[in-house]
Amino acid sequence: MTPHPVNRLWTPDPDTARATQIADFARWLTVHRQVTLDELDYAALHRWSVREPGEFWSAAAEYLGVRFGTPATQPLASSGMPGAQWFPGARLNYAEHALAPGPGRQDADTAVIFVREDDEELVLTHADLRDQVGRARAGLVEAGVGRGDRVVALAPNGIAALVLFLATASLGAVWSSCSPDFGARAVADRFAQIEPSVMLAVDGYRYAGKSFSIRDTVTRLRESMPSLRRTVLLPYLDPAAQPAEGELSWAEFTARPGELAFEQVPFDHPLWVLYSSGTTGLPKGIVHGHGGILLEQLKTLRLQHDLRPGQVFFWFTTTGWMMWNFLVGGLLAGATVLLYDGSPVHPGPERLWQLAERHRIRLFGVSAPFVQAAARSGLRPGERFDLSAMESLGSTGSPLSAENFAWIRDAVGEHVRICSVSGGTDVCTAFLTSAPTVPIWQGELSCAALGADVHSFDEKGGDLVNEVGELVITRPMPSMPVAFWNDPDGERLRQAYFDDYPGLWRHGDWVSATARGSFVIHGRSDSTLNRGGVRMGTSEFYAVVEGFDGITDSLVIDTGGELLCFLVLAEGVSVDDVEEPVRRALRAELSPRHVPDRFIRIPVVPRTLNGKKCEVPVKKILSGVSVDRAVSRDALADPESLAPFLAMLRPRT
Repeated sequence: MTPHPVNRLWTPDPDTARATQIADFARWLTVHRQVTLDELDYAALHRWSVREPGEFWSAAAEYLGVRFGTPATQPLASSGMPGAQWFPGARLNYAEHALAPGPGRQDADTAVIFVREDDEELVLTHADLRDQVGRARAGLVEAGVGRGDRVVALAPNGIAALVLFLATASLGAVWSSCSPDFGARAVADRFAQIEPSVMLAVDGYRYAGKSFSIRDTVTRLRESMPSLRRTVLLPYLDPAAQPAEGELSWAEFTARPGELAFEQVPFDHPLWVLYSSGTTGLPKGIVHGHGGILLEQLKTLRLQHDLRPGQVFFWFTTTGWMMWNFLVGGLLAGATVLLYDGSPVHPGPERLWQLAERHRIRLFGVSAPFVQAAARSGLRPGERFDLSAMESLGSTGSPLSAENFAWIRDAVGEHVRICSVSGGTDVCTAFLTSAPTVPIWQGELSCAALGADVHSFDEKGGDLVNEVGELVITRPMPSMPVAFWNDPDGERLRQAYFDDYPGLWRHGDWVSATARGSFVIHGRSDSTLNRGGVRMGTSEFYAVVEGFDGITDSLVIDTGGELLCFLVLAEGVSVDDVEEPVRRALRAELSPRHVPDRFIRIPVVPRTLNGKKCEVPVKKILSGVSVDRAVSRDALADPESLAPFLAMLRPRT
């Protein structure tokens, strides 16, 4: 793979860059740790951060103000993977860092802004938030919840979920959440594994102007989880909704003021359980620790994104995606967190941009498909709205195409730093990201995150530059999973990440590293297009195909015999209208080997509940694997989306 010319879209202003927290951290290292670095030399800082991981994370903890109830004996006792031992002996609490008074967290400062798609809005100061967390904490204590117990929520991205999470963390209990649009089986597959003591649930939710009741789902969950001591109902769809027999209302649960105290727990004590997509089996419960997540979020938000007290931080997410866990971390930096619940494009594609103007959002986070849809709609947000407060636009979930980079610069604003990031639920952070001291290159992720020793490896473990290889992490990071739930000997954890390159983390993405330190993600390595020995990530294929007007989505599957391209087309557009132009473009921009054998129209691309295209499950179905073995239907946003692929297997008459 030869490097191609890439436009530099944004260059840091030296004076502005010197005023960032990451530059200040570099200067601080010189004074306090005798590590002399140029304050604007990100590459040198990154090299030191991965060469001396114990020293780096120790320095970061001190600079970022981590409060240890009991100090650690050392920052890194064992650096083996898996099994790295971070800050042994330390005691601390995540919720204390989010709630204790400090810069941006004084009583009268705004902590949270909540907005629903129907324009319901609520603002909480830090005094309000502390009061509500204390009340929820009292409710948990009354329910018998203590250190290590599990608390779950089937709730939207709103105040109650945030409050209950912080109350849970304050006790040293373990949190987990799902979005209310998850089906009953999908929620049970997740929550039942961890045997929760308390569940918060809403009566229903609103999306795209429609109302959806989930009372039946809640009943089924209560019946399937005998561990539940208390189910708390939050009237959300209907303010007059009453709890069923055996349930307690949120108002009653939080009726009594309570002490706001913070259980000091070990660095690796479980904070929350996140889940793998569960497309091919029971979702894996991924356990993260208090200290690892705390330190990683502080580093990412303050050093990589330069988020500061009082600034407004927003990322469009639900409680079922790791970006919710990342979003609530904004409180650690003293930022004001904006929670939005509803469709991002209702009543029109301008919805989130209106929020950005109204609330002066500084860090505005969305997904790559959202950016693509906004570009296709013809919207030019920078001309319609005052986005002068927006310093950074974050994008994740799938690769952001070069064309969408250009659209952001042209239609949103040249002043906006494009933060295309890639990581995963596995680590609840990004391996690849941006920094305010690093240029933005079109179509590329600017840099590896501090402390993330990212490589592109060939099959033998050799480093690749400007060639596609496996994304491998060669040094431990504090937010790597503490464990998988119900995996006492760690075997499933080892199999998931460490078998292919023993002792190293294989993430499962195809990536190429450039000589300038930036990266390009090419898609999942288990869904690679290998045509005639030429390997290519699916993201490059989609960038070409979905750039055509009339094609709203696509899915490419290499069956081993045929290369099939499934198309979702706009109304009035046929396969015949687009097939030849797409063939020509793929031949010219990728290779003749990557021109599909067939183009097939489908109504919708199968996606997980978190919006990921289901390439591997569909490939398995088309190879003859039974659908029940290939995919869990309850892990899909639309189980009926599999119908066209199942129909292809039926004998033709």
